[in-house]
Amino acid sequence: MLGLMARLSRMVPLLLAMAVIAAVIYLVVTYRHSPARAKEALITTFTWLCGAITVFFGLASLYALFENNSGVLDLAASCVAVGVVGLLVTRWCNHVFLKHNPHYKKKSQKATTKLRWPWER
Repeated sequence: MLGLMARLSRMVPLLLAMAVIAAVIYLVVTYRHSPARAKEALITTFTWLCGAITVFFGLASLYALFENNSGVLDLAASCVAVGVVGLLVTRWCNHVFLKHNPHYKKKSQKATTKLRWPWER
């Protein structure tokens, strides 16, 4: 149990950086638009950010696995775990946001065809 806590304590700088980014994004978008738009932007940004973290550290952990570097593998795998948990949390937040703000759901648009000269009638 202590080993898990020690590994997760290494993620504190990453989580603090993500929290600072979240606060800046939320404040800027709230000032420029609305709180609902800020929440939507925050969810979208963190989905991309957590996905990028997961992919980057996933590749780093594969490289560490092939190089037999257990220390780097342990750290990279912990970052992958934080990224996956972050993805799950943002997907849940997106579900709750769309449940309370159904007008933000993307609706399918019908395709239209515009006929132009010389094919116009």
